Amino acid sequence: MSQATSRPFDDIRALVAGMPGPDQAAVEAVRARDAELTKPRGSLGRMEHLVEWLAAWQGKGKPTVARPLVAVFAGSHGVTARGVSAFPDAVNRQMLENFAAGGAAINQICAAYGLGFKVFDLAIDMPTKDFTVEPAMAERDCVATMAFGMEAIAGGTDLLGIGEMGIGNTTCAAAIYAALYGGDPAHWVGRGTGVDDEGLARKVAAVEAGLALHREHLADPLEVLARLGGREICAMAGAILAARAERVPVVIDGYVATAAAAVLHALDPRALDHCLAAHVSAEGAHRDVLERIGKTPLLALGMRLGEGSGAGLAMGIVKAAHACHTEMATFDQANVSRGA
Repeated sequence: MSQATSRPFDDIRALVAGMPGPDQAAVEAVRARDAELTKPRGSLGRMEHLVEWLAAWQGKGKPTVARPLVAVFAGSHGVTARGVSAFPDAVNRQMLENFAAGGAAINQICAAYGLGFKVFDLAIDMPTKDFTVEPAMAERDCVATMAFGMEAIAGGTDLLGIGEMGIGNTTCAAAIYAALYGGDPAHWVGRGTGVDDEGLARKVAAVEAGLALHREHLADPLEVLARLGGREICAMAGAILAARAERVPVVIDGYVATAAAAVLHALDPRALDHCLAAHVSAEGAHRDVLERIGKTPLLALGMRLGEGSGAGLAMGIVKAAHACHTEMATFDQANVSRGA
């Protein structure tokens, strides 16, 4: 395609097409060390597979978790004018201030597990358009925001957790799922911040209106993202792609973060091979989505907070798995007899 006729989305498709694969030699190196550790083979279950996953996608036989980061992307949404949230838009700015002051749940989780934490303000005071009457974002704005999200891995991050904050964004996520997977739109809609029955009905109506308005454009997952999504969802999709290119494993948070992943999976089912699903959320039809993208969640705690909280908890388990693999004594070191 000539430069004159290329579109911003073409750059994203090129990144997807050029994704690197796993490093199998690194996996074999991890397995070889695991066989020497003072435990029965396979006794740590999925913990052992987590270390193999780190090695495969970092491309290192001795994987690291030296600079883990939870990145939270914050955006605001025009669709909140439809009464789809129990909280006002002012909470967006207030929560950014709460993050900065260390007062949110994710601050405590990151402190408990020794995780880095960074918030990305995606024009929080400038909501996207109301997708029930026009596209939430133009194509160029969607791609520019994805590019902004790619900056999350700058600085040597070796394990990335992605999360989000934005009043109204569970409505956007539900619309994305309904567009990608079809079926009754109500199936994908949950109570988000805790809306009552009338609020839930307004959320369903908003999703239905968005699907009807944009129905001629929803065969393309990137159009789905731009027309129905939000800046934080775009940025998370960009972060996932950049992490793949730079060999950084990714831990995906809950219902809204998974919407960014689902768009990439719809483009190419291999796009999430370097990603781990942190948990299954109590919001909407998250379990259904995880099954569709082929991810088994690490945790099931009934959470629906967002802000990277599930990702942070899962990253604590990944850190523990890595510590067991790297710090446990071998049979020879500990003078422990091997099994038959």
